[in-house]
Amino acid sequence: MPMSQSPSLPQPLPADDSFLNRYPWLAPVWAILAAFGCYFCMYAFRKPFTAASFANQSLFEIDFKVVLVTAQVMGYTISKFWGIKLIAELAPERRATMIVWLIGLAMIALVLFGWLPAPWNVVALFLNGLPLGMVFGLVLGFLEGRRLTEALTAGLCASFILADGVTKSVGRWLLAIEVPETWMPAAAGGIFLLPALLFTWMLTKIPPPNADDIAARAVRVPMNREERWTFLRKYGWGIFWLIVVYLLVTILRSIRADFQPEIWQSLDNKTPATTFAQTEMWVAAGVLLINGSGVLIGNNRLAFFVSLGTCAGGFLLLTAALLGLQYQQLSGFWFMVLLGLGLYLPYVAFHTTVLERMLAMTRERGNIGFLMYLVDATGYLGYVGVMIIKNLVTGKQSTSAGHNMLDWLVQFSWLTVVVSMVCLICSWIYFRGVKTASERTPEIAPLK
Repeated sequence: MPMSQSPSLPQPLPADDSFLNRYPWLAPVWAILAAFGCYFCMYAFRKPFTAASFANQSLFEIDFKVVLVTAQVMGYTISKFWGIKLIAELAPERRATMIVWLIGLAMIALVLFGWLPAPWNVVALFLNGLPLGMVFGLVLGFLEGRRLTEALTAGLCASFILADGVTKSVGRWLLAIEVPETWMPAAAGGIFLLPALLFTWMLTKIPPPNADDIAARAVRVPMNREERWTFLRKYGWGIFWLIVVYLLVTILRSIRADFQPEIWQSLDNKTPATTFAQTEMWVAAGVLLINGSGVLIGNNRLAFFVSLGTCAGGFLLLTAALLGLQYQQLSGFWFMVLLGLGLYLPYVAFHTTVLERMLAMTRERGNIGFLMYLVDATGYLGYVGVMIIKNLVTGKQSTSAGHNMLDWLVQFSWLTVVVSMVCLICSWIYFRGVKTASERTPEIAPLK
C-alpha cells in the first residue's frame, strides 16, 4: 500500500492500518531488528575479503592486501563525501530503494573482483567501496529524531561491531572449504543478499516519529546547501574538536578491523576463525548497554555532556588495554576485547548520542545524516592518508610481520588517547558556552 509523505517529518507516513501502529510496543523491536539486520548484511559485502592474507603478492613493492584495503577504503571515503550532500538532501521515501541499488552495485563489484586477474581486480574493490559508504546514513535516517533514538541506534551500531567479526569468520570458513581467495568475497556477499533485501523491506514499515518525539528531539528535515553552511558557521569550532576525536578513533578502529589477522599473528599464532566473532560479541554487549542507556536521560544538554564523558571513559579503557599489554597482564583475547571497548565507546557515542543530542538541544533545522557524514568522511579520509603514508614509508614490509602491525597499532593508540582527551576538553568548554534551545524549551521527561 502506498505511503503518503509529510514534508515536516523525516520519514514517510505509514498506512493507517499498519500493524506496527496497531501494536506500538512492537515498533521499537521491529526497528532495531530491521536496522541491525540491514547493516549487518551490508558488512558481508565489505569486510570478508580482509580475512584472506593474499600472501606472497605485492604491487609496486607494497603488500597486496594493504593495496586492496586502501583501494576499498578510498572508494568508501569518496562515498562518504558524496553522502554529506546526498544524505542531507535525500527525500525520505527514496531511502529504501537507494539501499537496494547500492548493495546490488557492491555485489557486482565483488563478482568483478573474482573474475578479473590481479592486480586489475584492485579496481573492482575500489568500485565495491563506492556505493557502500552511503548505506549507514540511509539506515540511520529511519531511526533519528525519536525519544528512543539512542537505543535504536545502539542496536544499529551493534551490527557493525558484531558483523566485523562474524563476516571475517564467514570468510575464514569459506577459505577453509577451499573457496578461492578472490571469489570468497562474492560468495560471502551471496549468502547475505536475500536477507539484506528482507531487512530493507522491514525498514520501510517503521512508523515515523510521533508528536512527543518531535517535541523532545526537534523535527528532522532535509538540509540544503545554505542551511548546511549556516549550521557550520554557527557551531564550527565545537564541531572541529569533535571531528578530530572522531578522525583518530576511525583510523584506529579501521586498523584494528582491517588487519585483525595480522595483529592476532603477534598475539596468538593459533587463532581459530571463531575468535573474531567471539571478541566482538563481548565488545558489542558492553557498547550496546552503555551507549543505549543514554535514552534514559531526558534533558538534551545533560545527555550531550554525558556522551562526551562516555567518550573519555572509552579512552581510559583504551589506556588500560595498552598498559595491560605492555606489562603482560592481559591475554591476547582480552587485550582485543578491552581495546575494542575503548575504541567503540566513543565511536558509537557519536552515532547514538553526541550528534543526535547536539541537534536536539540546539533545535536547529536539519538532520543527523549531514553531521554524521561530515565526521565520517573526514575520518575515512584520514585513514586513507595514513595507509598511503605508511605504504610509502614501510613499503612491502607493512603487514608481512605481525609485530610490525601490532607495534603500529599500539603507537597510534597512545597518540589517539592523548590528542582525543585534549580535544574532548576543548569541545566541552566550547559547548558549555553555547546558548542552546534546551535552556529555553522545556524538556520532555525521560521514558519510564
